[in-house]
Amino acid sequence: MDGLGALRRPDGTEFDKAAVFLYAYRHSYAQRHADAGTPVDVLRELMGHRSLVTTQGYYSVTATRVRKAVDALAAHQFDGRGQHVWSQARALLESEHQRLVVGQVAVPFGSCTEPSNVQAGGGGCPFRFRCLGCGHFRSDPSYLPELKDYLDTLLRDRERIRSATELDEWARAEAMPSEHEITRLRQLIRRVEQDLDGLSDGDRQQIEEAVRVVRRTRQTVHLGLPTISPPAPDPELKTSQP
Repeated sequence: MDGLGALRRPDGTEFDKAAVFLYAYRHSYAQRHADAGTPVDVLRELMGHRSLVTTQGYYSVTATRVRKAVDALAAHQFDGRGQHVWSQARALLESEHQRLVVGQVAVPFGSCTEPSNVQAGGGGCPFRFRCLGCGHFRSDPSYLPELKDYLDTLLRDRERIRSATELDEWARAEAMPSEHEITRLRQLIRRVEQDLDGLSDGDRQQIEEAVRVVRRTRQTVHLGLPTISPPAPDPELKTSQP
């Protein structure tokens, strides 16, 4: 590296050459492909990985890709009644984009537009988180795993409470999941799946990629610029890379 001239960032400031090491080029390779929109399963093959999780560790999701993914999913937003809310979603894109950048969602299986709850970061619902019966609730295909998991949880809780012998009737009634909520949840899941089933193959692939982007971003809290340290030899590599 001593023979290289000064390395400069786009803003003109000098970059420390001591931070440059050969293995970082694999990260740069992955990042460039990710920024260009290469699907993660294709990138996995290019990188020689067995696991998608390993490949995802080689790049970060840029704000531009997040915004593009949010834009794609906004056309497939539904309220708790399973009705499209595209017109309202367009006005919410910027705030939703900002929430995704810091890896946060307003509610566990969708987003919320209720002002006091948004101000509280999703933890201050004045309606005790009855999301599926609230007009402020929004969901989209990226939340399908959470919606299905919540339905499974409600059904398990219902059976457990029905079979409990130690509960007074008033306690049983208070603890029992609402049949209205279960019905509404099933309807919403079915509506989202029907919307996806009606897409062309190309549109379906676009939405699936958007889902991967936003879900990966939700699991990450960005606390400044990412750093890369020289890693140990990659056990997931199937072949030597040039």
